Amino acid sequence: MKIYNSVEEFSPDFKVVLTLGTFDGVHIGHQSIVRQLNKNAQKIGGESVLLTFYPHPRHVIFPDDQKLKLLTTIEERSRMLENYELDHLIIQEFTQEFSRIKSVNFVRDVLVNKLKVNKLIIGYDHHFGRNREGNFQELVNLSDLYGYEIQKIEPQRHQDVSVSSSKIRKLILEDEIKTASDYLGHLFCLKGIIVKGKQRGRSIGYPTANILIDNKWKLLPTDGSYAVWAEVDGQKYKAMMNIGFNPTFPNGKRTVEVHILDFNKDIYGKEMRVSVVQKLRNEKKFNSVGELKKTLEIDENKVRNILI
Repeated sequence: MKIYNSVEEFSPDFKVVLTLGTFDGVHIGHQSIVRQLNKNAQKIGGESVLLTFYPHPRHVIFPDDQKLKLLTTIEERSRMLENYELDHLIIQEFTQEFSRIKSVNFVRDVLVNKLKVNKLIIGYDHHFGRNREGNFQELVNLSDLYGYEIQKIEPQRHQDVSVSSSKIRKLILEDEIKTASDYLGHLFCLKGIIVKGKQRGRSIGYPTANILIDNKWKLLPTDGSYAVWAEVDGQKYKAMMNIGFNPTFPNGKRTVEVHILDFNKDIYGKEMRVSVVQKLRNEKKFNSVGELKKTLEIDENKVRNILI
């Protein structure tokens, strides 16, 4: 997959089958669109192209409201899309100026003149252009004028519920991790660099890797303990993760700590990727170190039974 940092960098000499959107989470609906994209590109001897935007349009249009947290960073999104055999990914910086482009001008200047679109495949509810004024019907109306084909993808459903990024975010914040994973079509992931913490876990037999999540828009699950898979240096391990403020030893900071089972290596400074499988319990304050250790032993047994 080739990656471009703006529409200006993209200069196709092939037939372009294109889709566009934020694709946060690359969930089963997004996956269906990419499969259709690839299938149509192969049919006409062209190549599949996805145009996405960074930062998220809401973070730019409403700069004073940064409450929207995302399922994936742009790096995570890129990595996932590569797994679905996409040919080209264009990451367009979304700015205030870009947000003011009228929908009809966006079609003419960006989709047609710059991206040379032959066929456009989009989700059923896609909107674009200034004030989200553009929609599927407008794209249909302009297709004859500009000579491109258009195909609409209906929503993917899971147990008769239409899937969307916003629904998945809500599920994660409601601790419905299994359903969120079903909607995503993969486990919810987060990643960061391993940094030194207080090292209290080591003293009670549960050393933890403190993960620095260096992205203010990344969604984190609710505070508590989780069964997770931890990946370091390409190797995957059973692990337990705690997110929260560590009320037994409070320091006022929310942390992400991962204890890898049956593991004893120095991994400071390395990147860890964590795949969240199931929540074990909410965070709580313990009356003693002994009570904390006993609970961690219970958590560990649960993790060993869940991750098989």
